[in-house]
Amino acid sequence: MFKNQIIQEILMRTKTILEENDLALCTIKRLEGTTVFLEIEGNGEGTMIFSEVSAGRIRNIRDFIIINKKIVCKVLRIKGENIELSLRRVSGKERDEVLDKYKKERVLISILKPILKEKTPQILEKIKLQYELADFLDEARENPKLIEKFVPKSEIEQLKKILTEKKEKEKIATKNITLKSQSESGIKDIKEVLTTNKAEIRYLGSGKFSISTKAKEYKIANHSLEKIINEIKESAKKLHVQLEIKEK
Repeated sequence: MFKNQIIQEILMRTKTILEENDLALCTIKRLEGTTVFLEIEGNGEGTMIFSEVSAGRIRNIRDFIIINKKIVCKVLRIKGENIELSLRRVSGKERDEVLDKYKKERVLISILKPILKEKTPQILEKIKLQYELADFLDEARENPKLIEKFVPKSEIEQLKKILTEKKEKEKIATKNITLKSQSESGIKDIKEVLTTNKAEIRYLGSGKFSISTKAKEYKIANHSLEKIINEIKESAKKLHVQLEIKEK
């Protein structure tokens, strides 16, 4: 069995019960009429009507819906065994957080599976009673002793070594903004608006700028970015600089 198939099987066996407004990673499986059928990661199948794919008129659904593509959806309603989903109601921030969480879950499984083998789903279930799997991976990397609560003694040292070796790269949160000024001191004002040592700022041309922050966790990086964007907003308002934020 291929590695991805093994991970999918384990995720199915350790699935989380979904509720309305939850976010879920989905894979587009097929189109039938005006309905999109999706496989929800670890939670069976869901459906999405075309009006929930994107806001506004859709000229060509194939521009948005690509078979086997992974997308992040929001649970609208649960009627019996049918889960109704929406793509257009998911923000860029929400999408990035779900993808980051999913990536960490897969990393944790790929670390545990070769050592724990068939015991992996049971160990994951025990972990999930106290932690989100993604959060557990972060905490276990900082404090490998944490795994002693869940893993048999015979495998502890081997797992500690792997967790210590596989330190994760910092996460990056980014937003693009556009700044414009009609003032004679416009260039000077824009430079003042962007004065900060808390983020990396790159000029993209035509008044567009990229603002980025880094942290061990995406949530922390994004929180820092939001604070910086709010500071830029206040500064732009005082200096009468037009600000437009490009959402992902």
